[in-house]
Amino acid sequence: MPREAFGPDHPFLPHKQLLSFEEITRTARQFVQLGVTKLRLTGGEPLLRKGLESLIEQLAELRTPDGRAVDLTLTTNGAILARKAHALKQAGLRRVTVSLDALDNDLFQRMSDADWHVKDVLAGIDAAQRAGLGPIKVNMVVQRGVNDQQIVPMARHFRGSGIELRFIEFMDVGTTNGWSMTHVLPSADVLARIAAEFPLRARQATVPGVTAQEWDYEDGQGSIGLISSVTQAFCGDCTRMRLSTDGKLYTCLFASQGTDLRELLRSGADDAAISQMIQQVWQQRTDRYSQLRGQGVDTNPSADTPSGKIIPIVAAPARRIEMSYIGG
Repeated sequence: MPREAFGPDHPFLPHKQLLSFEEITRTARQFVQLGVTKLRLTGGEPLLRKGLESLIEQLAELRTPDGRAVDLTLTTNGAILARKAHALKQAGLRRVTVSLDALDNDLFQRMSDADWHVKDVLAGIDAAQRAGLGPIKVNMVVQRGVNDQQIVPMARHFRGSGIELRFIEFMDVGTTNGWSMTHVLPSADVLARIAAEFPLRARQATVPGVTAQEWDYEDGQGSIGLISSVTQAFCGDCTRMRLSTDGKLYTCLFASQGTDLRELLRSGADDAAISQMIQQVWQQRTDRYSQLRGQGVDTNPSADTPSGKIIPIVAAPARRIEMSYIGG
């Protein structure tokens, strides 16, 4: 969450505008009944939500129509994970994903606008492993000319640890992260740098809709994942819907607006009506922003555009929802 956007004077939403844990759980129950098997808690930083363990306990009790527990996960920046890991596991959380863009502390703090040390994040990862919150994944967003020199050191650090390091292409989410195509390092280049140090072999995908292409180290020391959402868009295989903390449904990470579910939840509607709205929103989705951008058009032209001008075939929304609002 950028400090300049969420500083001490930021007008945060009044508590009554946020979904209660019971409302979140009720909504999640409808998703699970419709066939969803994975639930992820994400956002700016979910561990800052007071009483989060109570929500996890409620979600962990959900069962699919055939009686299976859901795959309940959480994505975190890891800053306070060390002191939360045990309680999260006890509440019913299954695993965590940790965001970490560099091992070099100065670079890490600049990129994250963080006032905590990278060693705090690493301590959180260790604590999560000890608590049994695995398999743990670590997400590194790679920016050309910013932290790409950290690719091999990150791979070397997590190799053989039982943790999967995933490299994510820098995406043009929201409108505040200063995105430019010149800052994108294609996953193919990331793969080449790692393979030059540690031979890799591709793993065959077994589950439809997965976002990461996985590669195993040939010597058996673990694996890496590559998320190529810019150079190899996967809109057609997307199976994700996001519920914001104020009760809006988003069918795309690049959406400009969501569908208000909170009003329906608080109007006395029954579960059937909630389920019907979820199905309607999903069935009517037309999102394919990444695919259109991938046709060779920079939908967010900047001074970095080599030609100086472009002929757009798709107009990007003037404002898109920020990732710090709905999570990755």
